[in-house]
Order: sequence, then C-alpha cells, then structure tokens
Amino acid sequence: MDTKAINQGLIKTVLYLAKKSPYYKRLFSDTGIDPYTIQSIDDLKNIPTTSKTELQNNNSDFFCIEPSDYADIVSTSGTLGEPVVVPLTKNDIRRLAVNEAGSFTTAGVNNNDLVQLMVTLDMRFMAGLAYFEGIQKIGAATLRIGPGSPAVQLENIRKFSPTVLVGVPGFISKIIDYTEKNNININHTSVKKIICIGDAIRDEKFELNSIGKRIKERWHIDLYSTYASTEMATSFTECNAGKGGHLQEDLLVVEILDDEGNVLPYGELGEVTITTLGIEGMPLLRFRTGDMAFLVDRVCECGRNAVRISPIIGRKEQMIKYKGTTLYPAAIIDVLNKYTSVVNYYIEVNTDDNGIDQIQIAIAIENETEADECLSNLKDSFKVSLRVVPNIFIKSSKEIMEQISKNQGRKPKLFFDYRQNI
Repeated sequence: MDTKAINQGLIKTVLYLAKKSPYYKRLFSDTGIDPYTIQSIDDLKNIPTTSKTELQNNNSDFFCIEPSDYADIVSTSGTLGEPVVVPLTKNDIRRLAVNEAGSFTTAGVNNNDLVQLMVTLDMRFMAGLAYFEGIQKIGAATLRIGPGSPAVQLENIRKFSPTVLVGVPGFISKIIDYTEKNNININHTSVKKIICIGDAIRDEKFELNSIGKRIKERWHIDLYSTYASTEMATSFTECNAGKGGHLQEDLLVVEILDDEGNVLPYGELGEVTITTLGIEGMPLLRFRTGDMAFLVDRVCECGRNAVRISPIIGRKEQMIKYKGTTLYPAAIIDVLNKYTSVVNYYIEVNTDDNGIDQIQIAIAIENETEADECLSNLKDSFKVSLRVVPNIFIKSSKEIMEQISKNQGRKPKLFFDYRQNI
C-alpha cells in the first residue's frame, strides 16, 4: 500500500469537497472542522459520517458539478428507498473504466476474452456502463446481451463462444436449470469463468454458499464474487484464491465502523464506510453504506497485499432479531437457495403487538405433490443453519412473481420490511 499517495488523494478529495460540495461545506462549517487539518487516513475519524438517509434527503447538495459538466447520469436501484442520482463527468467515466479494468484483471480476464454481459446498460445503471468501459480498456471484446431469458443467453453462447459471463448468481442458476430441462450439456460450452454480481456467492468463512455451490457443482467453471455500489463507483473483485474482494486503494478508502462510529480492527464485523478518491461529480466522505462486512489485511495467496473485504453478511437496517437469534435476510435466502424445488420466494418481516420481530416466508413449489416434504425439509434446514424456524407458507408462482416485481426496479425485491421504528 502506497500510504503517501493515498493520503495525497484524500487531501485532494477533502479540499475539493470543501470548495465544491454544498453538503460538505455545511458539514465543515457546522462542526468547526478545518479541511486543511485532514492530512491522512488517521484524521478521518475526526469527520462525522454521512448516512444513506442524508444522501437521499439532500441528493443534489452532494453534487460538485454543474449540469454543463455532466457526461452521464446514473442512479441507485432504489431497493431500500428513494433512488440516489449520481452525475458523472468524462473523467468519472474514465475512472470507472480504470476500476473495472483492474477488477477484471484481478479475476484473470485479458484481451483474448469475449465477455458476455448479462446485465442492462440502460435504466441509468452504473455497473453496466462500468463493465463495458472496463472490458474495452483491457482490450477484450464484449457481447452485450442484457438480462435476457436463459434461452437467449444460451443461443448467444452457442453462436459467439464467449469465454466469460457477467451476471447475477440467481440468474446463472436458472440458466443451468434450463439446460438440464432441455438436455443441454452446459459443460460443453465455451465459457471458462463467471463473474457474479449483485449477490454474494460466499459466506463469512469464504466458502461457497448455497447458490455458489449450486452453480459450481453443475457448471465446472471458475467462479468469482464481486462487491460494489453506485455511491462508491468502485468494485472489489476476487482473485483465484476466493478469499475476499481486493481493494483498489488508489480509488477508495474503506473503514469498518461499529454502531458508535468507532473504527473496528481487521477481522471484526461492522458497517462498510467509504471515502471515494478521484471522483468529480459526487465524491463522498465517510459514507456509511449500510453493508456489514469485515476487512482482511493478510497477504493474499495470489501475492497481492492490498486490503480485502469479506462477503457482505447483510444490510444493517435489515438485521432481524428473531426468537433470541440475530440474522440477516441473506442467511434466510441461503437456506431457500438449497432447494431446487423452491422456484420462487419472498420474505416479509413485521412486528407483533409486543414489538417483537416476526418472519413470514412465501414460497412456490415446482411440484405441488412434494409440498409437505419440501416444507418439512426446509424447517429442518432452518433449524440446523439458523437455530430458528420462520413461518413458511405456500403461494402460487404467479402470486410471488407479482409481489417481487411490483416495485418495477432493476431487480426483483425479495425482502419486505414492514417493521416500525427500526
């Protein structure tokens, strides 16, 4: 780690925000902080953190550029509230290309690869733009298919022979299901590796979780996990070792904080808090992402010595206390993903009259005659994996699809939180 260069990047970002950002100008003024006193990462602890709510409620106050400087406009998915709009300059787009080129290189992608993008490049989706720009920067070729059906993806694999896929783990699994139902040997395709986005494929021990196992056991390819967000405009990507996402330290400063805002040591679970470097449109200073993870500082098996981040354990605001056990929706989803007979599902959480969290899970069963057996197996799995058994009920696949798709966002919503005052 080049500490001097990182500190110089931090100083530049803080002074830029003090000059350009209405929000951070107020923050420095209201707290009496002199931006010139922030000279290193160690000084960050003297600056208050910024929450997602503050970003949503004051979105335009975070903009550091005029509309005439916009090169592109992106936004968050809005899964957990009002989407956040992020303006990008031409330099910001170039930075995205540098970031994704580094990420793809970490995963072993090179200029000989043809990368099939199974994600949208429209709907103001930053990641789709970043993937395309990054692939171009390393000299590889792209096949921009978008989130089409399994049949469409497979036809393009057959026709163009891509070597790398980029897509959501759940959709990758559906492609495999489709091939098995249609007697297609998925292991006779050109695909050598898959870069999974959006959802974790590993647990906190860096072992493949249930969706990761479902993919890897049936499709004998190299599988890589990533972590990113629109607000940070940076991604963490695994190498072949699969022991955490590598940080590109010249683009981002990462802290892991407890509930009181204290910086936690390596290996301890807390909230991922980021400070962006080298961004012009909407830089962020000590932004609390809401994602729960930990950092690893040991030299990786691949030889890189940059900090790595663990798989995301869950969202802070989605933490559930159920029958004396603390858990996150991701843990519930991991159990559900073990069963191929469960074709669709969603999770609801609310509070009872005593203010205690209650969990209801709606599932659709592929074969209704197996419903009783599936329910029994699911309950056993929850008891073993989570030590608690949520309330589970069966609905039709149509009913569930209507529920998870009604927000009309970029991705289906599987978790619905109806609790008050969380």
